[in-house]
Amino acid sequence: MNRRPPRNVPSTGGFTLVEVLVALVIVAMGLAALMIAVSSTARTSGALRDKTLAQWMALNRLAEVRLNLVKFGQNTDTGELDFANRTWHYDTRYFDTSIATMKRVVVRVYAGDAKTKGNPLAESTGFLGTSVLGAPGSSNVDWTVGSTAPAGAAPGTVPSATAPGTVTPTPPPGIGPALTPEPAPTPPPAPAPTQ
Repeated sequence: MNRRPPRNVPSTGGFTLVEVLVALVIVAMGLAALMIAVSSTARTSGALRDKTLAQWMALNRLAEVRLNLVKFGQNTDTGELDFANRTWHYDTRYFDTSIATMKRVVVRVYAGDAKTKGNPLAESTGFLGTSVLGAPGSSNVDWTVGSTAPAGAAPGTVPSATAPGTVTPTPPPGIGPALTPEPAPTPPPAPAPTQ
């Protein structure tokens, strides 16, 4: 029997064990970095959701105070509420201002019940009093002063004499009673050419 002598044949395919291990380490580091980024994004999204909900509750509380739905105490008012399947608590404080009939109202909203300590997630400030509004939904400014026609004047006519205390608005320059604009000014003549 003739045996052939063995030849040194280079390997034509496959990876060595060291190459496979290095590739796995690189993939594992990439996946770890990806997981850290995803968890950070989820945490940030949750924090923004909580801040948004807290701001809504603070603005709702300011509206309740302005409408006097809940009578407030002298300087502070606290309470708990359930919103978005969570428990929240708020702290409403009333501060005097330089105007005797007006108070500054500050509402702070915290996550958790009243026993939970921490920084407020949202804070809103508003004003309350007769110096701001006479009644809810009304204005204390009389917008009709100076803009009403005297009794008996026909619509679209300009009265010859105005009643005392009324102001007749003057139209802007160039606009007359018929709302026709003034003609555009003509440019000055060009100087004569010199020879």
